[in-house]
Amino acid sequence: MISTFVINIDEEIRILKRFASGTFRLNFERRYIIIEENTAESQNLVRKPEIIRLREVQEMDYQKTYEEWLASPYIDEKTKEELRGIGDDANEIKERFYTELSFGTAGLRGIIGAGINRMNIYTVRKATQGLANYIVKAGGREKGVAIAFDSRRMSPEFADEAALCLAANGIKAYVFESLRPTPELSYAVRSLKCIAGINITASHNPPEYNGYKVYWEDGAQITFPRDKEIIGEVNAITDFGQVKTMKREEAEAAGLYRVIGPEMDDRYMEALKKLAIHPEIMRE
Repeated sequence: MISTFVINIDEEIRILKRFASGTFRLNFERRYIIIEENTAESQNLVRKPEIIRLREVQEMDYQKTYEEWLASPYIDEKTKEELRGIGDDANEIKERFYTELSFGTAGLRGIIGAGINRMNIYTVRKATQGLANYIVKAGGREKGVAIAFDSRRMSPEFADEAALCLAANGIKAYVFESLRPTPELSYAVRSLKCIAGINITASHNPPEYNGYKVYWEDGAQITFPRDKEIIGEVNAITDFGQVKTMKREEAEAAGLYRVIGPEMDDRYMEALKKLAIHPEIMRE
């Protein structure tokens, strides 16, 4: 692999497809091309005027987006301070803003930090707004969404951001009071008869990562074609002004933010005991 190019519009994808053969791999969800082999053909491709134009456009775009975050009244001061701290590091700015953190198979995963290519409250809100739009269109607003989180940095905060975005869209959020295992979230989705579930976790990834996984009413992670439909709703959000949120106390007063406590743990454990192949072992 010798290079990666980020693509912003369909016309540019068509340009790349015209030159690409078996040497190249296009990812349409994340909208990039990876040149996989250092061959004469790939060397010639990267020198073509169309590709050079793509590089120049992309370099302008990520710097522009960085500056928009710094100027936006929507972005909090702590996040802006973090971004100002990388103002002299062009490579770091590019890494954080050259592409959006993609809502891929079942959800998001990325390094925690400021920027559109990072896990932060703004990317979590955007993903949740897309999910909320999909739920409303599916007629599932009244069913609610269960939310769990693990012990990673920012997991409780991201869980709350997701819950408050859902609440602002009129969707009840059931949030576990503290970290819980993924299977218990699956159980809670079905037990509470929710339309969906969200788990804030990055499983086996390094500690600087976090993630956001979506489950459907059957308690399983979303699969095709529902995952593509939800991704479409997320990608349709082009401005933070389209993303809703509200204060927790307001959501609680409206009955749209509910805490899941030990009672769910007890129900979950009782359900597990019924599935035991050798229940006598537990008695011993």
